[in-house]
Amino acid sequence: MGFFSRIRRLISGAPTIEGGIAILAPVSGEIYPIEKVPDVVFAEKIVGDGIAIAPEGDTIYAPIDGTIGKIFETNHAFSIESPQGLELFVHFGVGTVELRGNGFKRLAEEGQQVKAGDPILAFDLEYLREHADSLLTPVVLANMEDIKYLEKSQGRVEAGKDVIFTVEI
Repeated sequence: MGFFSRIRRLISGAPTIEGGIAILAPVSGEIYPIEKVPDVVFAEKIVGDGIAIAPEGDTIYAPIDGTIGKIFETNHAFSIESPQGLELFVHFGVGTVELRGNGFKRLAEEGQQVKAGDPILAFDLEYLREHADSLLTPVVLANMEDIKYLEKSQGRVEAGKDVIFTVEI
């Protein structure tokens, strides 16, 4: 997919970004290394590289301006593509797909244009704390082949305000 996103970026005339692109926290909480997620698909970076957040609050926000790609039927995960061609994947917790949508509410739609900080999904933290295997929420770059540089943040972040990583494409 990386080759095609590069071609698409060239054809569309998307501007070259000087410096880096800041990705904001989609949810408030403490940042953890992606390797700490108790799911091999994320921990071994099979889907892509990024970070995980131990979530607080009740809403997941867009981490960047872009277009919502896929929102899973169970409303626990979504993808978003930025105008620069970044492909991000946000997946709330581990074992949440088995909850069949319980504990989640869709606030945005597939194909919708959003700005960083716009609400995408709502969640019931207490319900999920009781029923999910883990609440660690991975935020990954799905098209790592396009990424020249990835600088990950650490510590506690506030959704829609704090940078979780900076990317150069």
